Amino acid sequence: MSSDFEGYEQDFAVLTAEITSKIARVPRLPPDEKKQMVANVEKQLEEAKELLEQMDLEVREIPPQSRGMYSNRMRSYKQEMGKLETDFKRSRIAYSDEVRNELLGDDGNSSENQRAHLLDNTERLERSSRRLEAGYQIAVETEQIGQEMLENLSHDREKIQRARERLRETDANLGKSSRILTGMLRRWLWKPHVCFMAA
Repeated sequence: MSSDFEGYEQDFAVLTAEITSKIARVPRLPPDEKKQMVANVEKQLEEAKELLEQMDLEVREIPPQSRGMYSNRMRSYKQEMGKLETDFKRSRIAYSDEVRNELLGDDGNSSENQRAHLLDNTERLERSSRRLEAGYQIAVETEQIGQEMLENLSHDREKIQRARERLRETDANLGKSSRILTGMLRRWLWKPHVCFMAA
């Protein structure tokens, strides 16, 4: 299982490195190339999200006692993904403002407050999304631990039931043996007396 996870990790590392490089290039490209680059980055971000989902599924298959290290790595990758999306949004906002300014001849000063407000709202939404994701992860792990505890309790119950059955069988056998020994003892005790009376 870990080999599958590590394979996804390598793909994620390569893909995020490419995305980072392209995001940095967006503001410096001519308009036509910028549009194409933005579309390309959007596609690669979706691929990166799919890789994270695959990695998340792999982590959920790991036994709880061995899951901690992989869960920490997943949190790091999700934070990296959030940063990439934030950087990309800022790059797109700058690109959109630049295109608008070229079309309208605006110097861009009037959009500074709007841009800052939009970035602030975006970051708040991303923080909320990360908190929701963390809560979901805790719920999934709690559910898995509960399921494993129920399975262990079921196994223990079966063992107890089997032990009770063996105890009942042992009690029955002991009772039968006790009756046989009692009968033998009685016959043995009465035998000398009968012989003496006959003499």
